Amino acid sequence: MDTIERLKQREELLWLNPHLQAVEPREKINGYGFVYMKAAQNRFMRFLPYIASVFPETAAKKGIIESDLLPLAAMKDWINSRGAGIQGKVFLKDDARLPIAGSVKARGGIHEVMKIAEMLAQEKKHFLPTENYVKLDTPEFRELFSSYKIQVGSTGNLGISIGRMAARMGFQAIVHMSSDAKEWKKELLRREGVIIKEYDGDYSHAVAVGRQESAREENSFFVDDENSRDLFFGYSTAAMRVSVQLRKKGIPVDGDHPLFLYLPCGVGGAPGGITFGFKQMFGNHVHCFFAEPVEAPCFTLGMASRKKEKISVSAIGLSGKTVADGLAVGRPSAFVCEMMEPLVSGSFTVSDEHLIEYQRALLETEDIFLEPSASAGFRGLLDVGRPDSGWAEYIKARGLEKSMGRTTHIVWGTGGGLMPRDESC
Repeated sequence: MDTIERLKQREELLWLNPHLQAVEPREKINGYGFVYMKAAQNRFMRFLPYIASVFPETAAKKGIIESDLLPLAAMKDWINSRGAGIQGKVFLKDDARLPIAGSVKARGGIHEVMKIAEMLAQEKKHFLPTENYVKLDTPEFRELFSSYKIQVGSTGNLGISIGRMAARMGFQAIVHMSSDAKEWKKELLRREGVIIKEYDGDYSHAVAVGRQESAREENSFFVDDENSRDLFFGYSTAAMRVSVQLRKKGIPVDGDHPLFLYLPCGVGGAPGGITFGFKQMFGNHVHCFFAEPVEAPCFTLGMASRKKEKISVSAIGLSGKTVADGLAVGRPSAFVCEMMEPLVSGSFTVSDEHLIEYQRALLETEDIFLEPSASAGFRGLLDVGRPDSGWAEYIKARGLEKSMGRTTHIVWGTGGGLMPRDESC
């Protein structure tokens, strides 16, 4: 109850998950295991020739949708100059530069569209998984896809991911957007031929209306950010990619070398999928924390209250309005809450003022531009090394005191690659 009272007061706080369990790599969680993540990764691999052909910006990497793992030496100095006491290595996972969508939503959204297209091609045209997927970019298949709709409810970034991919494949793409969505995101999608439907309500309202409209149409698929397993396991593939990036940098993840992740959270699908993936790869040696705005801490509220998706931030007097539009969600995903109960280490909240401060600091110290929501993870970095914080309790409880100097910290830069520079800072 203390956590909930502090959430009501819009305090920046750390919530530690009392239900965190010890898990081993490739251990099944609620019936889901490594095979689900591997299946999503295999689908990405099958579509590489198609992606490289349809999105020229990916051609140099042969259709691979991936971002860099960037060292943040100067930003680490900035953080430590504020008394943070960070030891170990600090990196940014620069998903703001993910091709096509410019955000973390690229993996999940594109994966689900690919799965729909693959299913239709196989059922309607007897397309084989062994064929060259460039064939999907021909009049025959574009005509097939054009008779189907793909719809999604979004505050913006998932809409860009789904909308751009679906429209390029030939689907009728419809994005239901809440009032929180930025105008530049709407215009970007309209230029791609995506239909935008706008609502005065919040994210959950846009999702609910989109889900209802899609259900009334026979040839319509609704990408449900609140419940989709295909989105979730698409996001999880990031862990496989990062494990390779860490290995190439000579960075181990084991009992002597912990890995801490700081993941901005809206409804929970992307950070949840990423957490699942890293737990599949590294088990107890990875420690995942979600970051949320003080006005929209839906995951923290749902987990701390034990009500999960059955409570909204409006129930405790919060507006859900934040400069972090991608995180402006009032109610968390039921599926993600269930999946994260044994896996996530905790979550923390951050004010809009600090989101902008961290965004500016990263631009000034490293010349890296993110949207405000993508800078949320830096709040965790500022506190994790402080001996007088709740983080010290977590570190001591898990016997990590002696290994923090060998810890790798990754702040997930979830979006902003397509964002106009004059939108913030």
